[in-house]
Amino acid sequence: MQSFRTELENPIVEKDIIELEQKIRLYREGKMSDDKFRSLRLARGVYGQRQQGVQMVRIKLPYGKMTLRQWKRISDISDEYSTGNLHLTTRQDIQIHFVSLERTPELWAKLELDDVTIREACGNTVRNITASDTAGIDPNEPFDVTPYADAAFRYFLRNPICQEMGRKFKMAFSSSTKDTALTFMHDVGVIPKIRVVDGKEVRGFKVLVGGGLGAQPYLAKTTFEFLEADQLVPYIESLLRVFDRHGERSSRHKARLKFLIQKIGIEEFERLAKEEYKALKVKTYPIDHAAWAETTPPAANPALPAFTIRDRKAFEAWKRTNTFEQKQAGFFGAYIRVPLGNISSTTSRSLIEKLEAVVADDVRVTVNQGLLLKYIRPEHLEYVFSVLEEHELQKGGFDSVADITACPGTDTCNLAISSSTGIAAALEDVIRDEFPDLIYNNDIKIKISGCMNSCGQHGLAHIGFHGSSLKSGGRVLPALQVLLGGGVLSDGEGRVSDKVLKVPSRKGPDVLRALLHNYEANAQKGELFNDYYDRNGEKYFYELLKPLADLTALSDGDFVDWGQAENYSTAIGVGECAGVMIDLIATLLFEAEEKLDWATQSFANNAWADGIYHSYACLIQTAKSILLDENVNCNTQHGIMNDFDKHFVETGKFPVEGTFRALVLQINQHEPTESFAKQYFQQAKAFFDRAQQYRAARQSAAANA
Repeated sequence: MQSFRTELENPIVEKDIIELEQKIRLYREGKMSDDKFRSLRLARGVYGQRQQGVQMVRIKLPYGKMTLRQWKRISDISDEYSTGNLHLTTRQDIQIHFVSLERTPELWAKLELDDVTIREACGNTVRNITASDTAGIDPNEPFDVTPYADAAFRYFLRNPICQEMGRKFKMAFSSSTKDTALTFMHDVGVIPKIRVVDGKEVRGFKVLVGGGLGAQPYLAKTTFEFLEADQLVPYIESLLRVFDRHGERSSRHKARLKFLIQKIGIEEFERLAKEEYKALKVKTYPIDHAAWAETTPPAANPALPAFTIRDRKAFEAWKRTNTFEQKQAGFFGAYIRVPLGNISSTTSRSLIEKLEAVVADDVRVTVNQGLLLKYIRPEHLEYVFSVLEEHELQKGGFDSVADITACPGTDTCNLAISSSTGIAAALEDVIRDEFPDLIYNNDIKIKISGCMNSCGQHGLAHIGFHGSSLKSGGRVLPALQVLLGGGVLSDGEGRVSDKVLKVPSRKGPDVLRALLHNYEANAQKGELFNDYYDRNGEKYFYELLKPLADLTALSDGDFVDWGQAENYSTAIGVGECAGVMIDLIATLLFEAEEKLDWATQSFANNAWADGIYHSYACLIQTAKSILLDENVNCNTQHGIMNDFDKHFVETGKFPVEGTFRALVLQINQHEPTESFAKQYFQQAKAFFDRAQQYRAARQSAAANA
């Protein structure tokens, strides 16, 4: 590989990209372990996919926003480095697939020319911060949450406290109590509130903590009914510091925040968070929302080309189901249904060119894999529809029964068990052909994932499916786990779907037919689906669907997954969404030394709090390396402190003044001042130097034994 250079103006970003290129070179030369390299590239948005030798690159779009220029940049990048497809995700990111590893630094550099990043889009970091796509134009919002979501994104990006956590950390900002950002299923979710104090309106948030989907869903717990807005970022920082220190690190299936809270209790978790307050970089973080740049509407009376609408009935359905009046009088928002979240770069560029005169320079990726166009004047709705019709994107029923959410599944993902995109397309065909009026039903949500991890959010669907497998006569066939009864309630409350039964994947369309026909025939007037489900109970639906789970009369087609030509076989790889453990002793010591270098760089910029956290990380990783060198496994940073005292300090093998725990936990007992930062750094460096000597002595003794 040739050495790579960028032409970026931001030296921090440039350093990041050059470092990725250098680490790729070291990895290719066999000078960096697989585990270490995997962790590094994941934190930079580069994710291994099911097909060997290529990568998925996840592009981080905070709260789903992209300008038209950014959208075009991403489209051009996909043409040059990928397949020309843009995949919109349920976390409001864009993914491009089949990228060569060696080309990722150059790809990243070109994205950054239009202020688009891939940093921390994967790995054990703060993932993309999502928000209601209507934020800023929502008629029901107390205030626009966009400035606050943006501030949180910028504050935690590259923040030392959240670069190497036990697992990922997800946040969401809803614009109103309708909770369209699904706050209840996030590590931290917030909903805007206003209180009147001394005659003045004060902005704040309802805060929910510890939610998550995956194989074991948990609903978030409310920690504040009202937290003043300028306290939000410091509070989140305190939570992240506790999660980093106390979160599980050995068993990644138990390493999310929800499991830590389940283990120690929400009261103890909150107590630990308060202990971090003194050490926070900032005690208050006000957002100048008045200075936030409002979205500029497009110019009035643009010169538009002649156009025709081929299907007037389809236009009326689209206008009814896909558009809404913004809180800004005289403007409409318009949703685009994007089948399976896949839109080509060619289509994207054409839409940009033809719509830029009539939409705002602010497009949002939605949590159900669509797009939202903003600030459309009512007289331009027909023109917008004609453009969408030209590109076969005119379908009505956005976020309706007919608008099914699905992850990529076995198309590209290592963890997928069976197809999600193939069955999603088949179910949409059923609704289009047999239940066409359901495009007007926004009550029922259908969501599909390729495995139990719920990237397609099946765990909160009214009707959900996740990929699985079954055995019959010694053969394996693709299957679907059917889930029912999940959904969003309001103001941070939600429902987790019940697992009802498992059926062959090819029976998925029949499952949907049976459910919808039964609901249409037997629901009471005005009864919503989940009310109908509750009234009848899980056993009723189990008996309804049980005949479809019968394995005694299978055909050869049942052993072929959707979209495939050959018989099904399970081929699950190693998932990378949560990162991996790095247990190599030499690598840990190398990382610890890196932390000292980063602390020195932070001090040069007067970033004392950042330097302190780097010193803390050096202490922890150094101790972990010494423990592992003597076969003492550690599963939390909190445990590392206790184990080091037990096995080394108390036995006199590696004495420190006082205890190692007391040495380390100075971090949350001092203000982040220059004097403490330098003192703590010197202590970390001295500890690291002694550890190097200790390990060298052990290696020498082993060599001479």
